Amino acid sequence: MLTPANTTELCDAIRAHPRVLAIGARTKPRLSAVSPAQGDVALISTLGLSGIIAYDPGEFTFTALAGTPLREIRAALAERGQYLPFDPPLVESGATIGGTVAAGLSGPGRFRYGGVRDFILAVQFADGTGQLLRGGAKVVKNAAGFDIPKFLVGSCGRFGVITEMTFKVFPTPQSWLTLRIPCADATEAAARIAQGASSRWELDALELWIADCGLKIERCLLARLGGPADANAALAEEIKNTWPGATILADADADSVWSGLREFAWAHADGVLAKIPMTLAAFAPLAAALAKLPGARGHFCAAANVAFVSLPTAEQAAPLDTELRTLGLSALVLRGIGAHARLGISHESAVAENVRAVFDPVRRFPPLE
Repeated sequence: MLTPANTTELCDAIRAHPRVLAIGARTKPRLSAVSPAQGDVALISTLGLSGIIAYDPGEFTFTALAGTPLREIRAALAERGQYLPFDPPLVESGATIGGTVAAGLSGPGRFRYGGVRDFILAVQFADGTGQLLRGGAKVVKNAAGFDIPKFLVGSCGRFGVITEMTFKVFPTPQSWLTLRIPCADATEAAARIAQGASSRWELDALELWIADCGLKIERCLLARLGGPADANAALAEEIKNTWPGATILADADADSVWSGLREFAWAHADGVLAKIPMTLAAFAPLAAALAKLPGARGHFCAAANVAFVSLPTAEQAAPLDTELRTLGLSALVLRGIGAHARLGISHESAVAENVRAVFDPVRRFPPLE
């Protein structure tokens, strides 16, 4: 384990080893797992590269080093009434901003505001030769050059070691309100998701939870409103009239529910956790496929544009892989040593291979297996 304290030491560490891989807080351990077939791989921790190095509340931007805990960033933004609208997951678990970008993870807020790639403005990273490169610009309005920051979102550290990032942020809504909407079956759930996504309500988040969180909200929709309290209350009454049976969660219960979603508290602690990009059309078939897997739990995020699936054991990854291939879907495994990192169909492209040849010509970064 190498623990550089600055970018100079990090670049030296990359050049000193034939194979390297960056790690952060390891809240998504499967993404940094390397098989014996890869040979000796030096792990480079980014936790020594930590801290917010610039924050301009007036411009709604900040710059932080890759190893900065999300918890620290959230607290600094909250002091100025601002936040990251894409709801980064695993904040309380210790996730870092660099690991969030590398994994491409966003939470419930991505439904209305977009995901992590929609908020990253600039990035500094070390390539496979140990050279520091920059992409993007530390301003909101910028259209020059290749959009390298967005390319590195979800790269899992296989194109370079991210060292520094600049993000735009938003003002925190005045208040939040969460409704629980029961659904009789997958057909009704899909219809209500479609209706909610296209309504005038401008929902802040729209999630379908099919795992018990302790508040008896199993297999139901969660709709979140963010804005002035009076406006939230008026919209909530309209939603309740549209969807009979909808109820408003108490603030404490709502906070617990959203925290449980972001922290994956509903998932099997020692099992497989996978992220599945999808569309609403795939919701019912995927829900039916999960029903075939004993103990499978699912959470459909951002109006069923992303699914997070938890399996109790790594052995069940193979059946899930088969189901995903049948449905034409792919998955990225975040947790679950023993399971392949990618399941379902492959989206590896010639473009990615060409970019890898430029950023890592000596193949220092091991492929994601």
